[in-house]
Order: sequence, then C-alpha cells, then structure tokens
Amino acid sequence: MMKPARSADLERILSRLGKSDLITLLTEQISGSDLNTLLLKVFNEKVKKSSPNDLLKRYSDNRFVHPAKIDPLQLKQLELDNLKVALDKGVEPLQLSPVAPLGCASVVGTVDQNKVISALRGTEAVSDATNLIALHIANLIKYNKSSREDWLRFCTTHRHVRAQYFGDNPGMLAHFHLFCMVTSGVDQGSYDFEKTSLWEHIEVYRTIFKSLFSSNIEVVFSERGGYKDSAGLVSRITEYGQGLELNDVVISTGSSQKENQYYKGLQFTIKTVIEGREYDIGDGGFVDWTQQMLGTKKERLLISAIGLDRLLA
Repeated sequence: MMKPARSADLERILSRLGKSDLITLLTEQISGSDLNTLLLKVFNEKVKKSSPNDLLKRYSDNRFVHPAKIDPLQLKQLELDNLKVALDKGVEPLQLSPVAPLGCASVVGTVDQNKVISALRGTEAVSDATNLIALHIANLIKYNKSSREDWLRFCTTHRHVRAQYFGDNPGMLAHFHLFCMVTSGVDQGSYDFEKTSLWEHIEVYRTIFKSLFSSNIEVVFSERGGYKDSAGLVSRITEYGQGLELNDVVISTGSSQKENQYYKGLQFTIKTVIEGREYDIGDGGFVDWTQQMLGTKKERLLISAIGLDRLLA
C-alpha cells in the first residue's frame, strides 16, 4: 500500500528536526496515553515561554476564538424555542459535552480529520453534534441501557467548530450553532423505520418554521447510494408523506449522487422563505454509524440539523 503524500510544510518540519520517521514513531511506537503525556509536556513548556502580549496576539490571529456576530439573547431564545417544539413532538433534549472522542467525525463518517480541531486527552472539538449523539445512542444500546424495541429520539442545540477555511464567505463561519435531531431504531421491514422517522423530523421542522417564523418549508429528496433500492426508498417515503396530507410542505426531487457516501439511501434538504429571503437552512438523511459501531446491519439511524446563526444574521 502506498503511503499518503506528505505536505511540503510537514516535510520542512521533519527535515529541520532531522527525524524523517517521527510521524511513524509517534503513531506506531508509543501508546495513545504516552503520546498524550508527551504532547501535554510540549504544550506546557510552550505556554511557560509565552507572555501576555503573545496571548493577545494569538487571540487576534486565531479566527476560531472570536465571538460570534449574533445577538446572544436572541440565539438563546431560538435554542429554547426549537428544543421545546422538539420536546412537544417526543424528541428528548440532550446537553452535550463541548468535546467529543478523537475521531468522532472521521472514524465512522467520511470527514477528513484535518477539518476537525483535534485536542489532547483523546478528544476533539465537536464539529458535528449528530456524531456525538450517535455515540451516546450506541453506548446506551451496547450496555443494555435501552430496549431495542423502543426508538431513541434525541435533539440538541450546540456550538460547532470546523477547521476548513472558506475565505471571506459570510455564510461560512469558524464556529456556529446548529439544532440537531437523531432517531435510532432497528429495521422493521417495508422501510417502516425510514418512512416514519423521516416524516417525524420533517414535522418538527415544519412546526418550528410555521410557529417561529410564519413560514412554510420545502423538502428536497435526493437519492444516495448505500441501499439496495435507493429509488424505491425515496418513492416509498414520498408516497408515505403524501398520505399525511401536510399540504403546506412542498416536496421536490434533487439530483441523484450515489457516489456521495455520507448519507445512505436518501438525503433531504430543507428550504424556507423568511421575509422574502430564501434559505437552504438544513439537511439530513440516513447513516450507517450505529451499524458500524454495534456490528449489526439491523440498526437504523436518521440524523438532521438546521443552522441557527443564519436565521439571526
């Protein structure tokens, strides 16, 4: 197997240290706990050599640590309103930790670890709360804290941090708030889990935008790979929704991108118009994370999220 190419910056650093095999030594020759001990010492020594002026410069230069340009009172109220709507629909709110286990976004998903802020003590800054909720669900199932006869429905509002840089694009922030939902169950045949859980999510979003913004939503269904009959899945879910007679929810069809490996079978995108402005405000779909963590193809998981900062910008 070919080794991944090293960046020019990494090659420069290894050459300066005279240790071309340093990455191999640190990743393969010492344990995770020993690496953590080493890095803690390195950062401790770096901080000892820092002055208050150095600290101020790091604050000025680091885009991840600056306050958000939104009204915090409005954001807190919007968080509460979203959580209350979800709770009324039977979705249990969670208050998550500000950090997740290292690899939370990349081990079972398709996210490059370079897009995440990795940290010490085996953690990383939360870049996607649905990953962390999925871990919470898998932990409950594995240690028999939840009956598999019952579905698990959780939601949260959480500040996310992502490391990729999008330049001066005002819609792409270093940190931002999301309202997220995750539903877990097992395969019941005839796409029963998929049909019911997805329309439960849509009903929550329909209620949020109707009650808080006096706006309707459009839901765009896009076929993805990962199911034996993705087209049939989309068709059955669409037909099921039409039977619910939610006349104020517009359903449309997006492009089929079966090479998109993040969602399985179906991805849905949420659009709305508020005060004349159109928003692509969120998305969701089925993922196989609990299947991978628990080692069974019977597990089913639906995730979704909407952005809150954009609604207040």
